[in-house]
Amino acid sequence: MSILKKLAGETAIYGMSTIIGRFLNFLLVPIYTRFFTQSDYGIVTELYSYTVFLMIFLTYGMETGFFRFSQNQDDKPNVYTTIIRTLASSSLFFIALVALFLGPISEGLGYYSQQEYIMWMAIVIGVDAFSTIPFAKLRSQNKALKFATIKLINIGINIGLNVLLIIVFPYLFRTYEYSWIPEFAREPDIAFIFISNLIASCVTLVMLLPEIISPKDHNAFDRVLLKRILSYSWPLLIAGLAGSINEVYDRISLRYFLTVPEGVDASKYILSQVGIYGANYKLAMIIAIFNQAFRFAAEPFFFSRMHAGDARELYAKIMNYFVAFTLLIFLGIMLYLDVFKHFIGSNFHEGLHIVPILLVANIFLGIVFNLSIWYKLSNKTRYGIWIVGFGALITIAINMLFVPTYGYVACAWATLACYVLMAILSYRLCQKHYGIPYNLKKIGTYFLVAGIVYSTDIFVNIDNAIFSYTFKTLSILAFIGIVYRIEKRNINSLLTQK
Repeated sequence: MSILKKLAGETAIYGMSTIIGRFLNFLLVPIYTRFFTQSDYGIVTELYSYTVFLMIFLTYGMETGFFRFSQNQDDKPNVYTTIIRTLASSSLFFIALVALFLGPISEGLGYYSQQEYIMWMAIVIGVDAFSTIPFAKLRSQNKALKFATIKLINIGINIGLNVLLIIVFPYLFRTYEYSWIPEFAREPDIAFIFISNLIASCVTLVMLLPEIISPKDHNAFDRVLLKRILSYSWPLLIAGLAGSINEVYDRISLRYFLTVPEGVDASKYILSQVGIYGANYKLAMIIAIFNQAFRFAAEPFFFSRMHAGDARELYAKIMNYFVAFTLLIFLGIMLYLDVFKHFIGSNFHEGLHIVPILLVANIFLGIVFNLSIWYKLSNKTRYGIWIVGFGALITIAINMLFVPTYGYVACAWATLACYVLMAILSYRLCQKHYGIPYNLKKIGTYFLVAGIVYSTDIFVNIDNAIFSYTFKTLSILAFIGIVYRIEKRNINSLLTQK
């Protein structure tokens, strides 16, 4: 099997669980944005923003450390046991810490009357952080199908419970007054979102038990090895924390910097703006979904090819295809935005103008991931701190300066500026220290062609729906044709390369 087919095949399987799962979760957005108010959805958006930061903190780079040290035959026998026991200890400690200080934590976050939300999310975060290593083990063993199955079951339980508790039970009680429906489930409540996630995460942990307690993995806990893994991973932790600022600080900053109009309930207004921003960000998450699926397959693939003579050239070619494909997704969404917009409630449509900004931002986030492989392969992970930290400073500065005046629009532009500047810095450092020959001319050409297609669609107004959609489709096909013409020789070469 060719190396390109292998990567594409594994991306497809991981993508099945990630893309289908995320898409099904995406289908919850129409429910949330129709059954709950802007401010209610703002609560969900804000609390889940904190989970991104905490997941990075509680995994502290161990996932990448697992892949890196599993490549060393001397370390391999004890890597899994050492890492999984360490994560188990830290996750349990985190849950206990939140339980002990639940009151002060809830009050500090502005949710003192809803402390149960904080506790439920703490358990979810602890369980999910611990589960990353059993999932990493499945990836390292090329058990993509099992990985995908467990992920899809998790998504199915989460979605099923959301639908049951938010739609089905209230409808049955309202229509037929069934007395067997519990009193708490007779009206939609955002608490059901957190409860569904909690149950799904716990069931996932049970499904992973064979990987966790497998007798053949009961090797020694190696303290010396742990120190080496932590030495390798701690820069990734710092970079990850800075990266989480880039990812979620925008939503959090709205609570602290947004200017509230006079005579308006401050808390409700802020949460409504967070809700609008979060709902429209979901449309941009389609590219983020692909980024995640690609990362699941690409990270172990990049490490497995690190000693190949043509590794650098291969990484550069993969970047070309990644950029072209994500730009294709961008065009698909933006040219058919009048269709995609109906995935969120009409009272959230006022934020649609930020969608193209966030889509391009997520493309550059994927580019940053592709570029990051140079310091991971060369054991120079400390550079990750400088790159992502630089992006975090950009994010914080733009949000602090412009959110008071421009609200969530500033958040969108801050996200784009952050990832573009991170990509530029990472590219420059890569060329200095590792030398991957990325083809900037090709990448720039793809952005230019996509920009022309998008701009043409904006300025060409066709009233007839059939003609309009035909023109849009032909425009996208033209983009595909141009990319294929440029990459035809490389694609054919990679398809035959073993």
